[in-house]
Amino acid sequence: MSSRELSYAEAIREALAIALERDERVFLMGEDIGVYGGAFQVTGDLVERFGEERVMDTPISELGGAGVAVGAALTGMRPVYEFQFSDFSLLAMEQIVNQAAKLRYMLGGAVNVPVVFRMPTGSGLGGAAQHSQSIEAWYAHVPGLKVVEPSTPEDVKGMLLAAIKDPDPVIVFEHKLLYKMKGATPEGYYETPLDRAVVRREGRDLTIVAAAIMVHRALEAADILAKEGIEAEVIDLRSLRPIDKDAIVASVKTTGRLLAVYEGVKTLGIGAEISAIVAESEAFDYLDAPIMRLGGVEAPIPYSPVLEKAAVPQTDDIVAAARRLALTEV
Repeated sequence: MSSRELSYAEAIREALAIALERDERVFLMGEDIGVYGGAFQVTGDLVERFGEERVMDTPISELGGAGVAVGAALTGMRPVYEFQFSDFSLLAMEQIVNQAAKLRYMLGGAVNVPVVFRMPTGSGLGGAAQHSQSIEAWYAHVPGLKVVEPSTPEDVKGMLLAAIKDPDPVIVFEHKLLYKMKGATPEGYYETPLDRAVVRREGRDLTIVAAAIMVHRALEAADILAKEGIEAEVIDLRSLRPIDKDAIVASVKTTGRLLAVYEGVKTLGIGAEISAIVAESEAFDYLDAPIMRLGGVEAPIPYSPVLEKAAVPQTDDIVAAARRLALTEV
């Protein structure tokens, strides 16, 4: 399959266009996704290509829009609902957590809820406390939801196409700092599994597990560490629910050390689950140092660019943590 360079945003738009072309049941919903092209210009000209009946601007009511999307999914449609910011999805927790996630169970498996919720997430653009949260772990706690967080244009395209085809509700978290990042992206239709991690870099001295923007910072950190003779293995989770336990365990059995890096607040974040996976597995016997978590600070995301950057792990923070772990200075 041939590929070419696309930005993360372009890869999403291409996936949506392919899905719209292939399946008449697919339609898009969201605030300003039509004529304006989306808050981050991701949907672009799709309304011109497919019309307002399939690329629908919705009122400023996340609760209402998500409710319509869930209802449409119950009738056999394949809605893709975009929240302008993942933070705004909190207004639709009833529709996502109590309806979309549970209806197949509540109705004895007689129905499916094939809805996709797209959620721009994370800090880095000066959005402050109510527009910059990383709340993936909230949704990953809910049975009935699938939660993915692609880190590359190739993966976001393939995982979005897989999500649209999936019979269950899928939340696709898209880190806002990735939208302009470019990478080789295959042409045409393909699906990327919604349940498998991938090793982005092999190493022998410690395992760094991350997702989304943190994968790229971990890879930058690994390059710096390599110059010091420390070889870090970097695992890109890609999916938070289901989480690829086998990939994590296999890596830690090889390296003997685990560093979980994530942007969300450290307490009760996804790093706690990663740590528990290793602690409850055969990999525990292979550990040569305590498990280490590197998460966001225990505070809302500040507006100040300097403080915003300090609130979440940066490349230098990962280097420092990995160095301490590799030298067992924890």
